[in-house]
Amino acid sequence: MSGSNPYQDDRGNKDRTITREGGAELGAHPGTGKVMATSEAFLVGDSMTGGYGKGPDILHDCTVAVNPGEIAVIVGPNGAGKSTAMKAVFGMLDLRQGSVRLDGEDITDLSPQARVVRGMGFVPQNSNIFTSLTVEENLEMGAFIRTDDFSGTMAQIYDLFPILKQKRNQAAGELSGGQRQQVAFGRALMTQPKVLMLDEPTAGVSPIVMDELFDRIIEVARTGIPILMVEQNARQALEIADKGYVLVQGANAYSGTGKELLADPEVRKSFLGG
Repeated sequence: MSGSNPYQDDRGNKDRTITREGGAELGAHPGTGKVMATSEAFLVGDSMTGGYGKGPDILHDCTVAVNPGEIAVIVGPNGAGKSTAMKAVFGMLDLRQGSVRLDGEDITDLSPQARVVRGMGFVPQNSNIFTSLTVEENLEMGAFIRTDDFSGTMAQIYDLFPILKQKRNQAAGELSGGQRQQVAFGRALMTQPKVLMLDEPTAGVSPIVMDELFDRIIEVARTGIPILMVEQNARQALEIADKGYVLVQGANAYSGTGKELLADPEVRKSFLGG
């Protein structure tokens, strides 16, 4: 899992001329003291405002971004719009303002299915595996967009998650919560994504399993794949994050590197328990 990215291919448009001109830079928020360069990021949800259907706006001028090899985390209190921001980037709600760009291409109007073809891997928090299928069948389902031989990718995933190789012929529904998350994670990697998005990857697992999942997330990021994730365990997530976005009521409240946010007294007091 080291060296050049074993997952990436040449999918996606490299023509930078189709990128929307400009794009917001995320202004300095209290405690960070500097502007976050977002407009040229590999993946950016830029100045997003929107909600579900005809309902009220949940996101308000929200910006999140991540570059190759980085882990960017979205944290904040319950109801802050964290998962909504992730779903907006993946195309699961209509934006009334703002844009989403991936690798220089404006994908704001694409369906989630089309975004997967462009190179987005998305692991939802719930209902993220086929419980009646075996572990290996779940991984094979992840390769649905591929027409090439994907056995090499599957071998890499078994190297990343040895327990899945051991249980490859077992029904995924019989696995523990942490093992199910590894199946969901692996299935997303089977598409050879250009970017991986994880919604609450450690929800409901023990601290030991959480640490193990974070280790695997770091390992994948080291191959060059950008990882954008929503996480309730804010302190632990910021400890492994290159970038952190603290959302409050659907808007950016604080942003910076993981270390900056962990050291910020206001962030610590308001969101990290002091």
